[in-house]
Amino acid sequence: MVARGEMARFWSLESLHPVSSDGAAEPSALVDDNGSEEDFSYEDLCRANPRYLQPGGEQLAINELIGDGSVVCAEALWDHVTMDEQELGFKAGDVIQVLEASHKDWWWGRSADREAWFPASFVRLRVNQEELSEGSIGGPGEEQEEDTGRARHKHPESKQQMRANVVQEIMDTERVYIKHLRDICEGYIRQCRKHTAMFSVAQLATIFGNIEDIYRFQRKFLKDLEKQYNKEEPHLSEIGSCFLQHQEGFAIYSEYCNNHPSACAELAGLMQQRRYRHFFEACRLLQQMIDIALDGFLLTPVQKICKYPLQLAELLKYTAPEHSDYDNIKAAYEAMKNVACLINERKRKLESIDKIARWQVSIVGWEGQDLLERSSELIHSGELTSVTRQGRSQQRTFFLFDHQLVFCKKDLLRRDVLYYRGRADTDTVELLDLEDGRDGARGPGLRNAFRLVSQTGDEVHLFCARKPEDKARWLQAFRDERRRVQEDQALGMEISENQKKLAMLNAQKAAHGKSKGYGGCPAAPPLQSLRPVHQRHVTVPSSLPQQQVFALAEPKRKPSLFWHTFNKLTPFRK
Repeated sequence: MVARGEMARFWSLESLHPVSSDGAAEPSALVDDNGSEEDFSYEDLCRANPRYLQPGGEQLAINELIGDGSVVCAEALWDHVTMDEQELGFKAGDVIQVLEASHKDWWWGRSADREAWFPASFVRLRVNQEELSEGSIGGPGEEQEEDTGRARHKHPESKQQMRANVVQEIMDTERVYIKHLRDICEGYIRQCRKHTAMFSVAQLATIFGNIEDIYRFQRKFLKDLEKQYNKEEPHLSEIGSCFLQHQEGFAIYSEYCNNHPSACAELAGLMQQRRYRHFFEACRLLQQMIDIALDGFLLTPVQKICKYPLQLAELLKYTAPEHSDYDNIKAAYEAMKNVACLINERKRKLESIDKIARWQVSIVGWEGQDLLERSSELIHSGELTSVTRQGRSQQRTFFLFDHQLVFCKKDLLRRDVLYYRGRADTDTVELLDLEDGRDGARGPGLRNAFRLVSQTGDEVHLFCARKPEDKARWLQAFRDERRRVQEDQALGMEISENQKKLAMLNAQKAAHGKSKGYGGCPAAPPLQSLRPVHQRHVTVPSSLPQQQVFALAEPKRKPSLFWHTFNKLTPFRK
């Protein structure tokens, strides 16, 4: 017997599966030996243990574990960029301790000594849950190295079991993912093509992108994965080579993710009409799909590609260096991490355009084209003194975006109010650092100064910073701006016109209220209807951008396979 305190200290999500007498997790009865996705359904999962697969069952299970003293940790799939004090900001790969999960869409958690709400669909629950040392919650780098070191010193049998747990999770989630892709292709696309009066070929290409190509690719990937899977002894499985073999194939996700914002904008427009809402719901019911809206299903490939590096990182942690699969897993982790980083960077860009749109709306007297016509990221901001050709000094607040520098004037009475005063095109100017001293053209002595000179040689602007360190930051910011522009061009980072228009529309409609706390624990961010994006997914606080991930809208949370056979915690055998 293992004491309650020991069970609370160390347990596994995969230990909720049935365990055989030799300590190995029994394979799920929901799939056959070939792992065919045709042989199980969501209803099968519900019948396996209906209690924890009912709506809210996953949150109930997590809260029961927390109540028993267990530490429940999750890893971030994406960056969560927020300016709301009620919310927990984090980066992809950060570890978040889940403290309370009774709310369907928002969980209460701790990261980097701070507690706040965070969107549940932004994280993946760790397969192997361990008590983390103080200060380990937060960034992924140091914590992951410490975890790897601790894993190497664990009892060999426990480490084998933990590796088996991760392998089993990869296999289970892959099979369910295939089923979701099949449901989209057969349940939605096939029906849409039959109704040519409702959908044009161009519309279907926009909404579904290359998801059929992804479905074909993932079927081949799963087939090879099953060949390398050791059903009797999962910890001996050698699946790293599968990821390396199909490494180039995962590039098709880039096309899908680039198209996804346009897909959601197109779908949002159709969802304004009742007949399309009824049609898509009929497709879901006819295919006997789980209760997730179409926009939620269309987000699953984005979630999946971002989940791979987290799964491989955990698998690598519990793979001994002498294991035959160690080198392949390590290489696969690096490869999938690079793919996910590109996608996460695009998501960060899309979150940034929402903030830029809201910022522009707040500026008094804005003139000319919208910022989003050329820019997608704020690089640096601060106050500088602008010196005119006549030698007159003007205090201004400057905002450096990619491709342009915007300058504003603060209101004399309300310092939080900004008036538009102009902009400079950073694509057509050269940055010149000036030494302190007397300037012949301007007359007075200049300190901490630099110039922006046009390509024709005419001076555009002369600026002075208050301190040398302020000047240094501005010079570095201009170098960063040029570097990021070049990187975006190389990576093909472009925001669609529909996405820009949607961001501006949401910015103009955005509310600015905030929730009040109660009982020492702030209220969960309020839910509200997204406009114009059709709902049945997680919504965000009114003080945040209306779009969070690509759509930018989160799907309704679906029950996790972690709990499909939840009966009781089964501690590892020593």
